[in-house]
Amino acid sequence: MNIVEEFSRFANLYDRYNTIQSRVAERVVSMIDMAECNRVLDIGSGNGLIYKYMVTQDIKFNEFIALDFSKEMLKLHPTSKSIKKIYFDFNSREDFNILKKNGYDLVISSSALQWSRDLDMTLREISRLSNLFYFSIFTSATFKTLHRIGNIKSPIYSREEIEQIINRYYTASYEVIDYRLQFSNIYEMLRYIKRSGVSGGKRQLSYMEIKNIIKNYPLDYLEFEVVFIKATSK
Repeated sequence: MNIVEEFSRFANLYDRYNTIQSRVAERVVSMIDMAECNRVLDIGSGNGLIYKYMVTQDIKFNEFIALDFSKEMLKLHPTSKSIKKIYFDFNSREDFNILKKNGYDLVISSSALQWSRDLDMTLREISRLSNLFYFSIFTSATFKTLHRIGNIKSPIYSREEIEQIINRYYTASYEVIDYRLQFSNIYEMLRYIKRSGVSGGKRQLSYMEIKNIIKNYPLDYLEFEVVFIKATSK
């Protein structure tokens, strides 16, 4: 199952399982140091967390463009006269060519870009859309103990890789925050991984891997590492 199918499959359950993504989105919006802007672009908008927090924090805008590669997730995004929802794949150069026809005052992406198949291409194309950017990107240190116990290679980028690519196209400042999400038992934790979207549609664990994790996982929480980025284009 690919990442689009994974997010679409569990779209109706996303609100129940997106605890960390919600905290991350709130943090990203808290970084914005403007009271109003004209056009906002949200890449990987999901069910609208960025929009909701911008409204809550009373950041004014005339147009909010929500982009996502899951049509099911876009259906859950709030709708209003100021919102434009677009099916968009940040792995596609052709999709970026459509966006280049427009100018944006602010580009945001929260908890999405770690799933880019070619992060260099994606971030290069995004850098051409605006002069001001706010990103949050999960790193490969997410689930680090789970991956170690299961002998699994993280499917997402390391913090060093992310910062190296960002520095090619942006002038940026960084903040890295670790999160923990506790569970009452290992089965609840595995259910969360399956339904929250944090697995990104990557390969399913085998029976033996699951058995090994159930037997040997030493923690009652999952670990997450997120790099927060405020950037301007070079």
